[in-house]
Amino acid sequence: MSQTNTLLIRTPEGVVFSQTLAGPMSRCLALAIDLAVVMALSSILSAILTLVGVINPGFAQALGMLLSFVVWIGYSIVCEWFWRGQTFGKRVLRLRVVDAEGLRLKFSQVVIRNLLRFVDMLPFFYFVGGIACLLNRRLQRLGDLAANTIVVRIPKVSEPNLEQLMAGKFNSLRTYPHLEARLRQRVTVGEASIALRALLRRDLFEPAARVELFAAIAEHFRGKVPFPLEATEGITDEQYIRNVVDSLYRPNRGSPKTARPEAEPVAVPRP
Repeated sequence: MSQTNTLLIRTPEGVVFSQTLAGPMSRCLALAIDLAVVMALSSILSAILTLVGVINPGFAQALGMLLSFVVWIGYSIVCEWFWRGQTFGKRVLRLRVVDAEGLRLKFSQVVIRNLLRFVDMLPFFYFVGGIACLLNRRLQRLGDLAANTIVVRIPKVSEPNLEQLMAGKFNSLRTYPHLEARLRQRVTVGEASIALRALLRRDLFEPAARVELFAAIAEHFRGKVPFPLEATEGITDEQYIRNVVDSLYRPNRGSPKTARPEAEPVAVPRP
């Protein structure tokens, strides 16, 4: 981890990607927002329990203590599970809870980190959890250590410069505009996004992993629409994916003079 709190994670396939860890200040601000939400929910429950207290004060008091625990823990668990590691406060501050090894966040991890929240809060306002964060290179509180999770900052996604990425590259697929159009019809937004992100991050991969990655992606797109051998012969899998991305994201570029005029109207996927 560098001084900028960037954590590098290496996958078994040799792909390295970075996660920007959320600092204590942003996490405290997100917590303050969540506290406000919980207090608002508690106020609603309190008004309901007041009516119950008219009939049975003792039962209303016991029920109130139980519901306060359920609201506080349940709010965080439900939000982080259904919002993929985010509560309302984390959404506002662009933070997210993720698995520390880059794997998919499990429900058990969400439960563990939130059940241990009460330990982190001891003896007052996250004193134990704050000390744990300062002593841990991943800025993990005790709940994060037990659940093997980290809290990261979600970067703002900027529009990729496709002109620079595709500059000076001949796209052999444009010779067959009717097949290009069919490709745009059959490729989903998610599939197009994967291909684009692979190209944007290609320099981050180790050589062997880079070759394997583009070979797998190219095989997938070749199965969508088979192009004639003349359009794909002599180019690498990476160049083929570059041509596919160019066709998907820049459909209105001029085709070669040999292009066929009968292109079909299509919807262009957006990242």
